[in-house]
Amino acid sequence: MNFKKELINWYSINKRELPWRATQNPYYIWLSEIILQQTQVKQGLPYYNAFVKQYPSVFDLANASEEAVLKLWQGLGYYSRARNLHTSAKYIANELNGVFPNTYKDLLKLKGVGDYTASAIASISFNEVAAVVDGNVYRVLSRYFGINTPINSTEGIKEFKALASSLIDTEQPASYNQAIMEFGARQCKPQSPDCNICPINDGCIALQKNLVNALPVKLKKTKVTTKYFNFLVCIDKDKNILFEKRKQKGIWQNLYQFPLIESKKSLAAEDFHLLNLESTVLDSVDFDYALYNEADKVHKLSHQHLYTKFWIIEVEQLPETAISIKSLKKYPAPVLISSFIEEFNF
Repeated sequence: MNFKKELINWYSINKRELPWRATQNPYYIWLSEIILQQTQVKQGLPYYNAFVKQYPSVFDLANASEEAVLKLWQGLGYYSRARNLHTSAKYIANELNGVFPNTYKDLLKLKGVGDYTASAIASISFNEVAAVVDGNVYRVLSRYFGINTPINSTEGIKEFKALASSLIDTEQPASYNQAIMEFGARQCKPQSPDCNICPINDGCIALQKNLVNALPVKLKKTKVTTKYFNFLVCIDKDKNILFEKRKQKGIWQNLYQFPLIESKKSLAAEDFHLLNLESTVLDSVDFDYALYNEADKVHKLSHQHLYTKFWIIEVEQLPETAISIKSLKKYPAPVLISSFIEEFNF
């Protein structure tokens, strides 16, 4: 069986019609790959279309404010992708005169571009023989060749990259790379793949040894931590509200949120006095408060679970840093915050 030929044939028949497959423009390929990192196609497609419409060229993206880019990205999560996207756009526009890097090696110099993304852009846009290895590829290769080396181990990363590089079709690397990724996404799916209609099932070791559900092997994730967040929704008589840019490094860097106080446990309405207000605008001023949600709003991230309470605070007057409630939705915010804003319906 010709592994690469079968995959390319399958792809020609079964591939989804997606806008980034109708172009070799590296800007659009790069944009799609960054958006689709850790994001499924059905979720990422509207964002891709929105970015292409808002920023049709790398110059348009480079000239945008980071705040505008983050606002357009809002809801996708992993906001470092958006910040890196914007940084790299400015680098390409200003340092490279808008000329996109055209080799795997040079693409790796872009912030936020790793082995997989560089390989995808290099092969699809410039026909370079650079094998992609993403989650879909790991799954196809581990099952077909019966490899139980953990895919997120140093050894596994090297082993699968070497194998992928040995298999790539050197005459049509773009078609092969897209074929194996699409095959993993649509045929060799994570759960309950239909192996009966698989065009390469005759050679699949996982199928022969009944290991389809056991492969690929992945080392256990790092321990998930639990945090308790208390957001102070401070509103004054003039309908102004406090909304702050989160400047410290982290997943929500440069996004906006209400003043935040962490606590050691989930608090009830009668526990408000446990919050340390010394560093907030509420210190030494009169205010009324009410707990908006008795049950925690739980927001699960890859490395931490956030148990969140929103406290509605009414004061006579807020500092000049407060903004009008009418402008609240203009600012980029984490999904946890934007969902509350929609629900509260200011």
